[in-house]
Amino acid sequence: MQKRSSRAQHDGAAAQLARVADALCGELAPLAFAPPVTHVYNPLVYARGVYDEYVRRYAREGCEAVLLGMNPGPFGMAQTGVPFGDVAMVRDWLGIAGPVGKPPAEHPARPVLGFECPRKEVSGTRLWGFARDAFGTPERFFARFFVLNYCPLVFMEESGRNVTPDKLGAGERDRLFAACDRALRASVECLAPGMVIGVGSFAAARAAAALEGMPVTVRRILHPSPQSPAANRGWAAAAARQLAQYGIAVP
Repeated sequence: MQKRSSRAQHDGAAAQLARVADALCGELAPLAFAPPVTHVYNPLVYARGVYDEYVRRYAREGCEAVLLGMNPGPFGMAQTGVPFGDVAMVRDWLGIAGPVGKPPAEHPARPVLGFECPRKEVSGTRLWGFARDAFGTPERFFARFFVLNYCPLVFMEESGRNVTPDKLGAGERDRLFAACDRALRASVECLAPGMVIGVGSFAAARAAAALEGMPVTVRRILHPSPQSPAANRGWAAAAARQLAQYGIAVP
């Protein structure tokens, strides 16, 4: 069989991931969430142009591993449309910027300012900073890896406090997870990685459940959250050690 060109690998993966995003957004649109959730953002809708540019530029078939996050942070993907998408990292290292719209119901304490957002997403600065420091250029990093989130939705309470997907009601979780599981399986079929690495326990557990029976290995690395004492002691070094244990060499 003739090997596909690198350009064809990029174009095919980007088109397939766009279809996955379309299907996922269609499934998520009718879902309703009860209190304490009062606001739900979907950056795959209002920041879709930036997300599409991210996958167009960097997704390709046959990557070594997919790094899988949980869901968007309020100052990361919620602002830029890119997983772990701290504004400065997306703009200055990934080289991506563009117009970002607004969610239909915006929480006054969590405005979507797009690339004008002045807040840092610490998890994003750590993850993309690790990629930058280890690989130098996005092209070198994405030749081996891709980064996705399991769930594209951001959930907030009336106070603006973040609600993680695992804290939703059982029925809400079941419907949400069923849609996100389908999207993850389709994404993995498209990218054909050797490994899916959950960034944190939640993402690893969902990947293991969703990808059961598929020819892909699921592993976990420490989440770079500033709420994690272990991550605060040196997340990049810890992540590199864990990747090495899985046979993934980091420069």
